[in-house]
This record gives sequence, structure tokens and C-alpha cells, in this order.
Amino acid sequence: MTQQKHITVLLHEAVAGLQVQANGVYVDGTFGRGGHSRLILSQLGGHGRLIVFDKDPQAIAVANQLSAADARITVVHDGFATLDVALARLGVEAIDGALFDLGISSPQIDEAARGFSFRFDAPLDMRMDTTRGLSAAQWLAEADENDIHEVIKNYGEERFSRQIARTIVARRVESPIATTGQLARLVAQVVHTRERGQDPATRTFQAIRIFINRELEEIASVLPQAVEHLKVGGRLAVIAFHSLEDRIVKQFMHLHSKPKPLPRWAVVKESERPQPPLCLVGKAQKPNAEEIAANPRARSAVLRVAERTTGAWAEHE
Repeated sequence: MTQQKHITVLLHEAVAGLQVQANGVYVDGTFGRGGHSRLILSQLGGHGRLIVFDKDPQAIAVANQLSAADARITVVHDGFATLDVALARLGVEAIDGALFDLGISSPQIDEAARGFSFRFDAPLDMRMDTTRGLSAAQWLAEADENDIHEVIKNYGEERFSRQIARTIVARRVESPIATTGQLARLVAQVVHTRERGQDPATRTFQAIRIFINRELEEIASVLPQAVEHLKVGGRLAVIAFHSLEDRIVKQFMHLHSKPKPLPRWAVVKESERPQPPLCLVGKAQKPNAEEIAANPRARSAVLRVAERTTGAWAEHE
């Protein structure tokens, strides 16, 4: 099996969005294979600092190798939703920027044993951190039919979610659904129509992966944490890969870049209204045609950037 090399999406655009200061403190919430981190490090001075997070033990192994050669890096083997706790433990109160490259990386997809892809018949795992939590196979063996339906419907936007859940529950009575191939074949029996070029199991696999790793909940959790720690002028840059992720990011940034609503009876001049804590930086960016041609997996990526203002965060919540 030939694995696709991981190509960092929107590499230069995302790091440019951070406006890296030589002696600043930055967070890369999704280290992956270190593409964004290495570019940030190349722009940091000797007193700069980069704190990287990842759940994936393989990503952490790469990060540890990098940190062994560069004292400016601190590695946190955990999800980025633990940002508050990790920064407190490290004695860091304020940061100059935070970058989150959401979703799943090419090595995770292309390594059959991880169980993320229906392209290989492998153990149905799907955990980004294989050292903790339930695997997808364990969850499917125990979950209630309606819970399975809700997950596939809400996280996969799959219109056949009810039928898929019913079939899963019926099939597991006969034998456990233990491999990616078994699940993919089961879904294909139920989903008879699909978008052109898309496997019938695509939405189901996406949904279960998002649920198992609590991806949407963690995004919603980390965004306010990041803003709370940003210095005035600090930047928040987020790359999302599907509509559910991007919706959370877009709504958060837009909400907190507008003045807090005032009561109808309040008479206040526009210049006297409290400043919101965020200011949007440019428009959402997408990969250009050249990047998509080189890396088709980049086609759905959306980068959004916001800057911390002097506006009070606590008052705006």
C-alpha cells in the first residue's frame, strides 16, 4: 500500500494570517506532521515559543523529535480543547496567536490500521488518540439504534441514517461489525443513490469519526479559550474542511466581531458602543487551483482569521 505524503493545506496563507512576531508565543493546536509548526518556527526568533497539541501518538512522536532539536517547542499530547489547562500548567497567561487545522490528516486516512477509511479492510477504530476512549467498533456494538441514527444524521448529514442504523443493529446480532470493510459493505446495501464520485459510505464514516473524536464539541470549546488567552493584536486562524466545522468557526467569529446587542430602550452613540473582542481579518480564503491540483484533499478547505481587539471578552460572552 502506497501512502500519500501529508501535504499541509493553506500553509503560507494560514501562517501569514498569524502575523508571527519574532519573540511571540504561539499555539499550533493540530500539529499533524508539523507543516504549519515548522513555518512558524522559521519566523520566530530565539526567544519565541511554540506550544503544539495533538491527540495522535504518531504525530506526537514527530513533534517530540522536533522539540528535541529545538528548545522553543513545547509538546502537549492531548486535544486542543485542553488549551486552558495546558497553558495554566505551563505558566502561560497570554499568547500572540493560535492556529487550528481541523479534520483528519493524510497519514491517518492512508494508514489502514487506523480504521478511518473504507478504502481498506482494517479494524474499525477511528480514534485519533488510540491510547484512550472507545473505538468505532466498540461504540457500534453498544450504542442504541436511535443514537446511531442521530450521529449519522447530524454529523454526516446522511438522509438514509435511519435505515443504516436499523441495519447495523440487526447485523450486530448475527456478528460484530469489527472492520471498515464490513461497515462499508453494510452501508452500501442501504444507500443506493449517492453524489457522483462519492462512495456510499462516505457520510457514515465521516459522521462516526467526528462523533468518536468529539470533533465539533472540541472546536466549539477551544475557540473561546483561544480568544481569552490572545493578547491585543493577537491572531486566531482556523482551517475547516467541511460545512459543520466551518459553520461553528464562522458563527463564532462573526458573533464576537459585532458589538454586543443593546436593550431597545438604550440610547447610545455608535462611537460609544463597547468594542467587540474580535475583528475579522479579510475574507475567508480557499486553496487556489494550483494547490487543489497538487493536493485534491485541499479542495474543501476554508481559512478564517480574526484579530483580538481591546474589547472586553468577559462582557461580550
